[in-house]
Amino acid sequence: MTNGNGTPPEAAPPPQLNVLAQYTKDLSFENPNAPASLAPQQQQPAINIQINVNANNVGQDDYEVALSVEGKAENAGKVMFSFELVYAGVFRILNVPKENLHPLVMIECPRLLFPFAREIIATAVRDGGFPPLMLDPVDFVGLYRQNMERQAAEMQASQIKPS
Repeated sequence: MTNGNGTPPEAAPPPQLNVLAQYTKDLSFENPNAPASLAPQQQQPAINIQINVNANNVGQDDYEVALSVEGKAENAGKVMFSFELVYAGVFRILNVPKENLHPLVMIECPRLLFPFAREIIATAVRDGGFPPLMLDPVDFVGLYRQNMERQAAEMQASQIKPS
């Protein structure tokens, strides 16, 4: 029995995922209505969070994965605070079949970055005068599926042209 390229499975090197670097690529926090926004509020603010993942090949086996998180808290139509964070990492991925590479980069890499991004956001919001914002865990598999479905729909729509 072979692994598809003629070598026995036990001779194939194991898959590797190494974090070479991780860093804050961009961070912005705004508290536009301070000090009025810091007064005790009667109701919980409406908080809107958007998350996106991008990846670039930066070497033969190296990928930069950027986790973008944007958020805004509003109360009574006024912005209490807003933030944007791009937290990235460079990952070296070896011995992974080509068909598994894209999901690995777009699911597992951001999953490794998320706890650090979550802490940066919590600290920035706390330092802005509010209770720390603890983001809920993210379903990166679901996010990946949504993005793949959206891309497939866009490709299909671009192929259907009215005559």
